[in-house]
Amino acid sequence: MDDNVIYALILTAVAGLATGIGSLIALLSRRTNKKFLSYALGLSAGVMIYVSFVDILPKSIESLSEGYSDKMAQIYGTLSFFGGMLFIALIDKLVPSVDNPHEIRSVESMEVMPDNRKKLKRMGLLTALVIGIHNFPEGIATFMAALEEPQIGFAIAGAIAIHNIPEGIAVAIPIYYATHSRRKAFGWSFLSGLSEPLGAVIGYLVLRPFLSPTLFGVIFGAVAGIMVFISLDELLPAAREWGKPHTAIWGLITGMAIMAASVIVLN
Repeated sequence: MDDNVIYALILTAVAGLATGIGSLIALLSRRTNKKFLSYALGLSAGVMIYVSFVDILPKSIESLSEGYSDKMAQIYGTLSFFGGMLFIALIDKLVPSVDNPHEIRSVESMEVMPDNRKKLKRMGLLTALVIGIHNFPEGIATFMAALEEPQIGFAIAGAIAIHNIPEGIAVAIPIYYATHSRRKAFGWSFLSGLSEPLGAVIGYLVLRPFLSPTLFGVIFGAVAGIMVFISLDELLPAAREWGKPHTAIWGLITGMAIMAASVIVLN
């Protein structure tokens, strides 16, 4: 197997399985560090937004220009960008709001809920399933980005990993309070993240025969759209709910600054 493929698969797996980190935070903490999570989610959004507009979208247009005129490459790159947004929006549309993995759940909130174990367990398992469906296209996006441009893939994987921590919390907390089993709570949370490397493998096997500069251009445009949508629709609203608004914004600015510095240093 090609080294780039292995590298991309490892990055995607690490990003996806960060749900396990979220479950550990939930299971080992008496209280939720909301300020930290708010800052981390804002930072993740900053990384995604900056890298999407500064690196990924220009890379999309550059790849498409190998087969089309500059004008048409820009048009197709832009269409791919909004197509990615539409795609992830449709995925989100299929997620019932009551089981949305980005709904804020903290250790404290579960402690005061009525002792309805069956309902709590169902909530946790449904959340795990929803996260699996939701993260599948994220796995394809992370893998394809890392395959073509390792530096961009690393940044996206890091941002996705941070983004997956609250999802792990959302799975682990209700399952733990339903079963009183840390092992089951961690196991389901960890498994929910496997959909990202699974999406990467399936996406690669399906698209491998068709890989070309044009296809990579379309994929990069779509990845940029997906990343921006996730940041604006999920990460920033969740960050503001977890903590004070300014905490999320400072995280956002920090994420952008980190990516800007890395682009200057590595280019």
